[in-house]
Parts: sequence; C-alpha cells; structure tokens
Amino acid sequence: MQDTQKTIERILELKEERNAVILAHNYERGEIQDIADFTGDSLGLSIQATEQEADVIVFCGVNFMAESAAVLSPEKTVLLPEIHAGCPMASMVTAEALRVEKKKYPDAAVVCYVNSTADVKAESDICCTSANAVEVVNSLKEEEVLFVPDKNLADYVSRFTSKKIIPWNGYCPTHNQILTTDVIKAKHEHPGAEVLAHPECRREVIDLADKVFSTTGMVEHVKNAGDEFIIATERGIIHKLQKDNPEKKFYNVSEFTVCPEMKAIDLDSLLLSLEKMQYVITVPEDISAKARIALERMLDIKRNR
Repeated sequence: MQDTQKTIERILELKEERNAVILAHNYERGEIQDIADFTGDSLGLSIQATEQEADVIVFCGVNFMAESAAVLSPEKTVLLPEIHAGCPMASMVTAEALRVEKKKYPDAAVVCYVNSTADVKAESDICCTSANAVEVVNSLKEEEVLFVPDKNLADYVSRFTSKKIIPWNGYCPTHNQILTTDVIKAKHEHPGAEVLAHPECRREVIDLADKVFSTTGMVEHVKNAGDEFIIATERGIIHKLQKDNPEKKFYNVSEFTVCPEMKAIDLDSLLLSLEKMQYVITVPEDISAKARIALERMLDIKRNR
C-alpha cells in the first residue's frame, strides 16, 4: 500500500511537471479511473482534451482512442501508457478492406463507429458513437448506409431508421459473448434490478434489457433511476457507477464481461509513461485531416440541434 501511494504521488508530480491531463475510459481499472482528471467514453474524453490547456494528453484506454485525441488535438502530445492496448473490434476492419467494400455500394454513405482506427475514419463519410448512432444515420440524405465495424450496433440502429443498413461483420468480443442465459440468470438472482445493456450487445440480449444506453448514458440514467441494476457491458464501468451512487447496487450480468485490453494499463505503466513520455501516438497528416472531417461532421450535428 505504501508503494502504491508513492506511485500515485509521483504520477501526480509528473503530471504537473509535464502540464499533462490524464483521461481514463469508463472500462479502465478502478485505480486508473480514480487518478484521472476526467473519466468517460472515448469520444467524450477526446473532446474534453481539446478544451484543456495541457501540453500532454495521457489517454488511459486503447489505441483508437488515443488516435482520436491526436486527430482532434494535433498540437498536443498524446501518450498511450500501454502500446499493446488494442481493440479487437477496431482490428476487424481495415482501410483497404473498406475501400473494396465501398466500391460494391457506391451510393451508400459510410458511417464509422468511433471504435475504429484513424485510417478507417479517414475512409468514412461521418463518425458516430453508440449514443448518437441513430441520430447520425437519420441525418444523412443517402438511403443506404454502410455501417462499420460493429454489426450489433448496426442492427440496433436498423430498428430506428427506414434506411437500408449494410453492416460490417465486426463485433466487440466482450459484448458479443453476453448471452440471453446470462441475462435470465442475473434477473432470476436479482428480480428487482433494472437491466441496462450496451447497444454493442446481441439483439436477443437487448430484447431482454429494460433500457439500452452507451456508457455515458448508463452513468446519467442511474443517478435518478432505481436502486438496483444489472449491467450488461464491460464491468469496469461498475467502479464509476458505484463510486457515484454508493447507496445503490450494481451487478455484473456475467463474470466474463472483462476486456483484457482495457485492463492493460495499471499505475506502474501510467507512471512509466509520464517518466519516459511513452508511447507517443501520432497520425499522419493526410489521414488525420480526413478523419477529422468525419469526426467534425458528427459533432456538427450536435452543435446544430
């Protein structure tokens, strides 16, 4: 415990010396969330970073998140404490494969979930988050939408639009392995709990949920909702939910809702990142410029409400 406290103190010292801001995704380890300046979803954190006067952004998440921060804050140094923290779903689509698919559907708009690499964003017309995917799709003039890379989110969007959704065959392994049997078992064990599911879950799991939310949506919902919740998403969010609502109860829908990549960063790797200024995430300017257009188009929808 004493060594942990020393590590925390040194991280905070280096943060001041480097004029850094620490961002942590809702799925990160509890101790990483606790030491962060801001916690949230990937895009929300990247936007938050643009509003800070920091010189350095330390992104505690996975590689595509750090890339988004680098795209939106090109004048800042972006660090990813663990270089091997990747996203299996983001790896399920490449820019080259997307270019091939676009030729098959020349009249379709390409909507890219933010859980994707910068070069895939650069090949897309507009980005979306799990919270605004329906709004983004319905804002488009095109009647066909090539949706990458999450087939489950694409299927969820298809329920709320008249447009033809062409899904990419990608998925989040953590969410995709949540099954109806998990939800039924959890509801049996906690009959008074409200089931909250992430739209990256399978259709049949979503059908059993009481509400469907992004991680940010879950955080906001539980503040003024009931007292017990079954959480069908990566379990890291329960740390924040419990911290913000200590009087309420939260249950994992399954013991397997753990994303190893989201747990790759610990206090030691965060300290090393600040000490050695590693690992710097950069995006080539030609890719960054195109990816920024796709992100800004999405943000414009919010600004123009």
